[in-house]
Amino acid sequence: MGALNRDVKVLVIGAGAMGSGIAHVAALAGHAVYLYDMNAEAVARGKAGIEKDLRFLVGKGKLAEAECVATLARVRPVTALADAGDAGLAIEAIVERLDVKQKLFLELEALLGEDAILASNTSSLSITAMAAPLARPERLVGLHFFNPAPRMKLVEIVSGLATDKALAESLHATAKAWGKVPVHARSTPGFIVNRVARPYYAEAQRVLAEGAAAPATLDAILRDGCGFPMGPFELMDLIGHDVNYAVTNSVFDAYFGDKRFTPSLIQQELVQAGRLGRKSGRGFYDYREGASRPQADDEATRSAAGTVTVVGDLGVAAGLIGRFEAAGIKVQREAGKGAGHIEVGEARLALSDGRTATRRADEEALANLVLFDLAADYASTPRLAVALADQCGSGAAQLAIGTLQKAGLAVSRIDDVAGMVALRTVAMLANEAADGVLQGIGSARDIDTAMRYGTNYPKGPLAWADELGIRRVATVLANLREHYGEERYRVSPLIQRKAITGATFHE
Repeated sequence: MGALNRDVKVLVIGAGAMGSGIAHVAALAGHAVYLYDMNAEAVARGKAGIEKDLRFLVGKGKLAEAECVATLARVRPVTALADAGDAGLAIEAIVERLDVKQKLFLELEALLGEDAILASNTSSLSITAMAAPLARPERLVGLHFFNPAPRMKLVEIVSGLATDKALAESLHATAKAWGKVPVHARSTPGFIVNRVARPYYAEAQRVLAEGAAAPATLDAILRDGCGFPMGPFELMDLIGHDVNYAVTNSVFDAYFGDKRFTPSLIQQELVQAGRLGRKSGRGFYDYREGASRPQADDEATRSAAGTVTVVGDLGVAAGLIGRFEAAGIKVQREAGKGAGHIEVGEARLALSDGRTATRRADEEALANLVLFDLAADYASTPRLAVALADQCGSGAAQLAIGTLQKAGLAVSRIDDVAGMVALRTVAMLANEAADGVLQGIGSARDIDTAMRYGTNYPKGPLAWADELGIRRVATVLANLREHYGEERYRVSPLIQRKAITGATFHE
């Protein structure tokens, strides 16, 4: 089956921000849309919101006035579901309660034609369970838009156990025709995005709990250094800690207490205190009137070395070489085995491998070890995090930091935590994504696409793992597990297999 014809009428149940946003998308794509809500005032507000958004597009020159008027005319408010009995696609965007959604779909199944497609915009509930009471459970598909629906590109097409594959394919094609980026997902807790994204919040909170750095510094490392659109703490403040914490608990419970999804005590305390983020005025940051936003802690300017020696292959960090040379620092090269490193005076600079700097310095018989964190592109990143081994001398550390600064980097020093910040976060995102592939939740391509378009990550986590090298990712995860002794950091069997063979996720 291809995309639904434009003459197929769409019924959207729920006229809140998400429902009206979906109605906006469908109407703009050319469908007549019934917009229903039990509250007639909500329907009026929903249509008014659609008009406001369309007028904004007209004002920006992105939509013609005539198309704006035509789109609005296609949105038809209804106060009774019976008035939309000829709809060929019904999309619910109501309260996240399974019993309420089941009751609604039973009503819709009786009202609409046998060929009508039933779709749920749920972000977390089981499509399989939702469809179970229906006479035709194969007609129900998850159609998960992201907020705000008119602007966010991703749509997860979620199949339950009974979902007709042809219907899922049809909605995939329909979402694409509506200008969206659709991906297929199997109905499991969190689907793709809400499951794979958990480590982005969890690892940052774990590092914060160990006192490695303040939220503003950790945010800057992931935002400036790795290209994430927002750091995890400012993002949680924006989402709302009550919402983010509830989703984490939901996924944790749904996976029978899997330690990988363990909620954070720090976030629990924020919720208990009513510090829910932007909407309450306080979260990790203070948003009250007159409050100042803390800045990242950067190292004071230090003296730089005139010469550095690059030993072996720096791999993904090779972009640092050009930065040293552009800064007038002479770069000497030596052959070497294993992971490459940089000699700066008496200090050794190396990319973290998941061990603490202190442990690695001891095991490799190094005194002056300075580890640096992952960056999206070492040739252009404005910021780099470093961690010092406890054995590292002050003079050696300062020269290494000063040399990085001369190469144009703001240097954020964090305490010596395993895997640092960005590296452990990306490794855990890749680990979760790999399990998603292994368990048939989505393909590697769809999972990477979902994370790029659903969360605006700079790279798909599996593509990032390919770039880093699967063996390196496996090593980082194994070292984290050994350091903490926790099941949380178990290595995905699929990453283990690919590390052995040298295969990648995207051939």
